[in-house]
Amino acid sequence: MEPFKDRVAIVGAGCSKFGERWDKSPEDLIIEAVYEAYEDAGIEPKDIQAAWVGTARSGEGGVSLADPLKLRDIPVTRVENACTTGHEALRNAAFGIASGMYDVVLAVGFEKLKDAGFGGLGVGRGTSPVYQARATAPGYFANIATRYFHAQGWDEERGKTVLAKISVKNHHNGTLAPKAHFQREVTVEDVLKAPIIAWPLGLLDCCPTTDGAAAAILCRADLARKFRQDPVYIKGIGFSVDPMLPTQRPGFDYLGFPANRNAARQAYAQAGIKDPRQDIDLAMVHDCFTITELVIYEDLGFAPPGKGWVHVEAGTFTLEGDLPVNTDGGLKSFGHPVGATGLRTTYEVYKQLQGRAGPRQVKNAELGLCHTLGGSPQVSCVTILGNSRGR
Repeated sequence: MEPFKDRVAIVGAGCSKFGERWDKSPEDLIIEAVYEAYEDAGIEPKDIQAAWVGTARSGEGGVSLADPLKLRDIPVTRVENACTTGHEALRNAAFGIASGMYDVVLAVGFEKLKDAGFGGLGVGRGTSPVYQARATAPGYFANIATRYFHAQGWDEERGKTVLAKISVKNHHNGTLAPKAHFQREVTVEDVLKAPIIAWPLGLLDCCPTTDGAAAAILCRADLARKFRQDPVYIKGIGFSVDPMLPTQRPGFDYLGFPANRNAARQAYAQAGIKDPRQDIDLAMVHDCFTITELVIYEDLGFAPPGKGWVHVEAGTFTLEGDLPVNTDGGLKSFGHPVGATGLRTTYEVYKQLQGRAGPRQVKNAELGLCHTLGGSPQVSCVTILGNSRGR
């Protein structure tokens, strides 16, 4: 099989304002994101040869994209894969280019959650009479947090303070991102005093329920400079699905996710990354909860197992640190419209690699990572992007 690296380029990207978009329909959000991407790439709708759209709950079939954009007589495919749905749209679009079938394609992710009856914090969704009965996302990840605290020998105050620093970091970064859902600073004290959602996770440890859309224009790498002089190239895409519930997996330690590690291994091999901690200049990871970001540091090789918190304390993952993570505020601050998130992370890394991220710009960024994690039980995607200087 031929290597995937550098065969597909991103030449345009767009992102709607994320938040409580009560005054906008799903179609409005799609148009907001896609027309920014069209303008960014300098193309017209007629130039799109195929499209993929990701949404978990806000649309059915390819018509959910084709109708608002008036895309006629081209293939438009809807995909869904839990919280990795946006990345699934990007991945399929990339393979459409890499296969040689298309020259220019569109990937879009969107979700309208605030007024669509989607269950938020504290709402059960499970069907099993035992483990999943009335299970919630905060409840699942609270298990990870209590297990991590126990492994470190921490009391409640020590563990929650470490997690609070992640929330503080991401809220700060969100203040520098005009399209973020939340744009206010918080303090460690604010996080510690917030109402408990699922012990030990409080309200400010949890990402919001958000409306939004994001889009990317992809093309053959050899055509990229016909559209712009600073294209961004896909270096690798790893994807892993693990169908086993934690309760069904002997030896599952609740300290990380095999799907994350497997997806990262695939992407690193494709991109030629030997030491992710040193090779990657910035990363966007799936911080649905503060504890999730902490274990992701370890799953993706940014820190040794059990040592992610050391780098939190040292400031490694801040904008000024050696490896900035969630430079636009992440899910915690930018928001998490499920179908859009994978392409929102792509949008941020794309801008960073072009030096167009404004006050949150990472200096000399050449190689960036985008990550999403969903379930249950586990599905994970890791994408590596690089500019013309990238390794």
